[in-house]
Amino acid sequence: MHSNIQWHHATVTRQRREQQNRHKSFILWFTGLSGAGKSTLAHCVEEILFIRGCRTYVFDGDNVRHGLCSDLGFSDADRAENIRRIGEMSKLFIDSGGIALTAFISPFRRDRDKVRASVGPDDFIEIYCHAPLDVCERRDVKGLYQKARLGLVSDFTGISSPYEIPQQAEIVVMTDKHSVEDCAAQIIEYLEHSGRIRPT
Repeated sequence: MHSNIQWHHATVTRQRREQQNRHKSFILWFTGLSGAGKSTLAHCVEEILFIRGCRTYVFDGDNVRHGLCSDLGFSDADRAENIRRIGEMSKLFIDSGGIALTAFISPFRRDRDKVRASVGPDDFIEIYCHAPLDVCERRDVKGLYQKARLGLVSDFTGISSPYEIPQQAEIVVMTDKHSVEDCAAQIIEYLEHSGRIRPT
């Protein structure tokens, strides 16, 4: 950190933005294997929140790698940097009073925990999208698992690179057993009961 750089405090605060938005701001951090349904579920939850008048945005792993993280590969170090950038971007977004929904494999527990520690536990809701590897491989809409099995894709999570299951996720959704709608309803119920959004 440069000593001549200081944080500029705005007069329009996060608290004022939350009051105007009529909901809390926080991060919904969707994690799980490729094919576990993270992006699909995140967009489904966003649709529900948007209809209710919430300020939302989904940060999708592939989309972010087209721009902000286009210079990063898939080595362990690059994965860590990818998640660090997403964490910092999400911090700014919740400071704006919005709800950030992030759909990233984010395979390493330490990287997810760093984001949680950075934003604070009240602002970070980890959602583990649980689906066994064989289910994710059967879904494989991008054909990436097949390529990884053939050695055409290196450092692929679940095949040639590990995925560390969350130990204390706030929400676990069984995307292999329940519909997208049911999983979304589970998340919305949690947000209502925790006082982050208003019940309908």
